[in-house]
Amino acid sequence: MSADEKKNSSPDSAPAPSETDVYAIHGADPEVLAYAMAKYSRSALSMKESLAEISSQRAEQFLNTFYFQYGHRSIADLAHIPFAVERLSLLAAIELVDEQRWDGQERSTRYQDFRRSGWYTPDLGEQKVAYTAAVESLFLAYQRMGAGMLDALKRAIPLPEEMKPESYERTLKARAFDVARYLLPLATNTSLGQIVNARTLETQVSRLLTSEFAEVRQIGEKLRRAATEPAWNVFHGDAQVLCEEIGSADGKCKERAAEMLLRPVKTAPTLVKYATPNAYLEQSRKELTAAAAELMAGQSIDPAPVVDLLDDAEPLEVELATSLLYPHCHYSYRQLRSHVAALNEAKRDELIAVGTKHRGRHDELLRAFSAGQSFRFDILMDIGGFRDMHRHRRCVQLLQGYTDAHGYEEPVCPGQPTLAEAGLETQYKAAMDAALAAYRALRDSDALDAAQSAQYCLPLGMRCRSMFKMDFAEALYIAELRSGVAGHYSYRRIAWEMYRAIAARHPALAKHFRIEDVTEPVDLLKR
Repeated sequence: MSADEKKNSSPDSAPAPSETDVYAIHGADPEVLAYAMAKYSRSALSMKESLAEISSQRAEQFLNTFYFQYGHRSIADLAHIPFAVERLSLLAAIELVDEQRWDGQERSTRYQDFRRSGWYTPDLGEQKVAYTAAVESLFLAYQRMGAGMLDALKRAIPLPEEMKPESYERTLKARAFDVARYLLPLATNTSLGQIVNARTLETQVSRLLTSEFAEVRQIGEKLRRAATEPAWNVFHGDAQVLCEEIGSADGKCKERAAEMLLRPVKTAPTLVKYATPNAYLEQSRKELTAAAAELMAGQSIDPAPVVDLLDDAEPLEVELATSLLYPHCHYSYRQLRSHVAALNEAKRDELIAVGTKHRGRHDELLRAFSAGQSFRFDILMDIGGFRDMHRHRRCVQLLQGYTDAHGYEEPVCPGQPTLAEAGLETQYKAAMDAALAAYRALRDSDALDAAQSAQYCLPLGMRCRSMFKMDFAEALYIAELRSGVAGHYSYRRIAWEMYRAIAARHPALAKHFRIEDVTEPVDLLKR
């Protein structure tokens, strides 16, 4: 009989309390806490009793058995771990946060001057000089664009008597940064913080280790190492002081206090230690890229609307095959779907089979298999605006690679001076065209991984294509939130077009949207 069974079978044991007990928990290591919570299904002990008897060694033994051998991955959902990821490129940041179960914050291009950030330089050999010149040129244009637009805004909008000068300056500077950010290259360094559970972390690390970008693979390895090595202890300095203050106590007391306060904590030494590159993802990506190229051989990219609300008339098999190919080309969903729909049933089945044949025992299906949603938007917008839309995780997102194939956006906002009115139009177009020339030269060079490395030269004003699949509640939420007057016009326009598309197809639903008409000029001093 186990200790738990003896305790619960004792005739002298006290009856269970009749009132619900609720208490917060602080100070337990993430894996120990995950083990303690998992014990609820296997033990009658309270959380306090479980934590009192669990050691990190016992937690490791338990997780090795139930997590890795039996595949009980939900246990890892219980271990939440905070990370800081600093000095990574914007390109890498987009890849890192591309998780449907992710919580975090990244540096804002609206409130911070990214000239101080520096940038990432891939291994380019002799092409490094040209790459550096292209990035430096974009940063110089970013600086000039921000300063020029700030001057134009001040000329157009005088300081109100009731507004403090520092608030006026800060508000207009944010508006100027909204314009200047179009020139930031994807190489620009940023920083972010994330709080994820260990299951998300494991899949994130595995996915990053499978990336086509060396920088992203390195970040994946650093995340795995950070989870298995001692974490930075925010209380370390205070703990040392406290240990000195209790120095008058007996030696055992002092030793125990130091152990509790200064001991190194490894946040997820067990749950992430086996994270490796995802062979399923890597092999599927290679074959699906080849399949998309074969299907669309010789086809030019047809013009498509900025926001295309797709009908739901096609069979599920057609949606699945099209969605599998979509991230591996640059065609619109509608154009790609027309070619998939023209295939015979056997050929479509072959495409779908490519998405499953390399799947391992514990691999989740590729994201493209999340199909059947009623609202599917094929969106073409600037990369900077996509970064904001990317935060909406209660939907399925499929992102295509960065390219020059779709051209670039020009920053506009009703009520704000245009680039022409600010005298900046020529400078802007010259900077974007120079960046495109540098991108093409690097892409077509013989440098190692040139096709991937060239994408770092692309500025945030370049257009990228992405698919968003969602239910009605999420479509309404995004349209309402992102159309607000305080937001960046780039995604305000997308939210407005999403609303208009739904209203046109479902007129009776339009009245339920609390929508802002983004075509109306806004008060630029309101944030």
